[in-house]
Amino acid sequence: MPKISQRGLRMPQSPIRKLVPYAEEAKRKGIKVYHLNIGQPDIPTAPLMLEAIKNYNVKVVEYSHSAGNESYRRKLADYYKRLNINVDYTDIMITTGGSEAINFAFLSTMDEGDEVIIPEPFYANYNSFASAAGIDVVPVTSSIQNGFSLPPIEEFEKVITARTRGIMLSNPNNPTGCLYTKDDLQELKRIIQKYDLYLFADEVYREFCYTSEKFYSVMELEGIEENTILIDSVSKRYSACGVRIGALVTRNKNVISTAMRYAMARLSPPSFGQIAGEAAIDTPAEYFETAYNEYLQRRNYLVERLNKMKGVFCPLPKGAFYTIAHLPVDDAEKFATWLLKDFNYNGQTVMLAPASGFYATPGLGKTEVRIAYVLNIEDLSHALDCIEEGLKVYPGTLIRHSKPVALSV
Repeated sequence: MPKISQRGLRMPQSPIRKLVPYAEEAKRKGIKVYHLNIGQPDIPTAPLMLEAIKNYNVKVVEYSHSAGNESYRRKLADYYKRLNINVDYTDIMITTGGSEAINFAFLSTMDEGDEVIIPEPFYANYNSFASAAGIDVVPVTSSIQNGFSLPPIEEFEKVITARTRGIMLSNPNNPTGCLYTKDDLQELKRIIQKYDLYLFADEVYREFCYTSEKFYSVMELEGIEENTILIDSVSKRYSACGVRIGALVTRNKNVISTAMRYAMARLSPPSFGQIAGEAAIDTPAEYFETAYNEYLQRRNYLVERLNKMKGVFCPLPKGAFYTIAHLPVDDAEKFATWLLKDFNYNGQTVMLAPASGFYATPGLGKTEVRIAYVLNIEDLSHALDCIEEGLKVYPGTLIRHSKPVALSV
């Protein structure tokens, strides 16, 4: 039998999707499965996107420019300027989802054996793209005890080596919901300048920040314009995950020209997705206000319910629509699997994402799960009932009578 590549064997399995076969089997048995494992919102997609696709009237769907339609990039540049991010349309490359933007950014700036520092827990696909490119992820661990705040800057500096090429952030953070402040970013800027590193920033959840603090982008940092690379996407902002349109944004012309070689190799980003993405920029403020208020309500309900369960601790996330919760179990992955294979409550169960897959340090996150509050309150209530009842009967439940004090905004 032909062998599989070592690169392929090194690719980590997705903690978000690895339990899918168990969920599918549960559904075949007639059990209702509530998906809290994946960031697929049930918020309606921005209507202007759907209208633009319906009204798209051409006889031939052609390749676009490899960097994306110029009209879209110009419109995006105006969108960013309204956010105090001053870029030209030539600083923007449209990609097949934010995922491709991450991939192009890594491949354009790092060689095999180079290192990128990432606060953990982090979005699992950062690890996948790094692994595929032969790049080593160096974690700096944040703690559930303080809501996964940015670790002290000294912890980043301790792990910088001759092979370090950059620092990667998700802000607001997936999977923790932590929101990094302007002061946090200014601290990072100091070591970015000192060691001449790249600062990669995944800011796809910028519309969903639940504090009085203004969201601050790395692209607003002065003095490191050539070092910053922004990753963006329409998926969560407009509840359009399947459109598969993202963007790589940087003022570093060498990075853009290098990334263009990868972009040309894949020819062009999706045509219909670009049409939808361009139309989405005109989405009225009311759409975001409705989505924001809905997520805020879900967040508050979720965290309150979880912290009332014996032995469970969940810090209050300040952004995005994810949180990580500690459960009083022997192994969160075993518990998540058991929920799908061996448990149902009134014909219902829930799918969770074991948090260990969001850590690079072995052994961390073993009793934690990531929960995406992407379901309406009624469904969220049923899903939490399943978790609560499941914890009562799961053979590996370890009830703890003391737990950390929950944080508040």
